[in-house]
Amino acid sequence: MKIIIGLGNPGRKYEHTRHNAGFMAVDELARGLRFALSQEKYHALAGKVRIGGTDVLLAKPQTYMNDSGRSAGAILRYTYAKPADLIVVHDELDLPLGAVRVKSGGGHGGHNGLRSIIEHIGSPDFIRVRVGIGRPEPGIDAAAYVLSAFRPEERAAAAEAIARAAEASKAVVIDGLIRAMNSFNKK
Repeated sequence: MKIIIGLGNPGRKYEHTRHNAGFMAVDELARGLRFALSQEKYHALAGKVRIGGTDVLLAKPQTYMNDSGRSAGAILRYTYAKPADLIVVHDELDLPLGAVRVKSGGGHGGHNGLRSIIEHIGSPDFIRVRVGIGRPEPGIDAAAYVLSAFRPEERAAAAEAIARAAEASKAVVIDGLIRAMNSFNKK
């Protein structure tokens, strides 16, 4: 079984913010599979689906970003999955708006959701699908920036990146990590 977790914050207040790119990508993936995340389980909205013959648990933690690891940890414990079976989709300040990159392992890079997951599962060795949101302009606080909505002129690039992140997550499951990286990490 593979697990795809999209990171974000629950509630209408955060629904369309940059920090919810992971939630949006998992929603996009579920829509494409004609599937709804309807179960409240593992401190998340979750559901099981098959992708390319593989059982996959899709989840959107409802613990808020900074405590995402509580949900990820619960999922891994109850499904007996390993960190290597985990695919985390998240916003990334260090990538330009619209970029999508796939990687395995690494640190948290200051991302509190990743920090929480690493702490709760005891390993950084999981797959990440990073959705570029770009950096704020000088003088704008990074925390305020990630909790802001995409500006009208950014929405098309953001929507395209979110769709590509959903496809990248699916590609990791179907084609494996290396082929997904080769497909989605092109400049």
